[in-house]
Amino acid sequence: MALKDKKLKMPPTVEEPMVKKKVKSKNKDNANESYERYIFKVLRQVHPKMRISKQAMAVMQSCVTDTFDRIAMEANRLCRQMKHTTMTHREIQSAVRLVFPGELSKHAVSEGCKAVMMFNAKGET
Repeated sequence: MALKDKKLKMPPTVEEPMVKKKVKSKNKDNANESYERYIFKVLRQVHPKMRISKQAMAVMQSCVTDTFDRIAMEANRLCRQMKHTTMTHREIQSAVRLVFPGELSKHAVSEGCKAVMMFNAKGET
């Protein structure tokens, strides 16, 4: 076999700048993450005939995202203080108690426990 028959890939020369192709990942849609669907479902449960404007939905989206970030940061802080590598339901529950004030934290914890129990019940059947 002659050397010409083999197609070797040579490194790019100075004349040819290397062009990186953008690869779209299915997991990289975090920038487009939206809670609008869930906000609308809760609104329908509480007030079935009420509507919501785009501006109000944007405010709610911002509020939910900010709250999620605060809980996640607090849970991360708790994990680092306890020197745990895995974030469990205990860290999340403690973070919710620290982030939310008074009675709101109690309701949030009870709703979270109820949701986890329903999730586990669906997994068993």
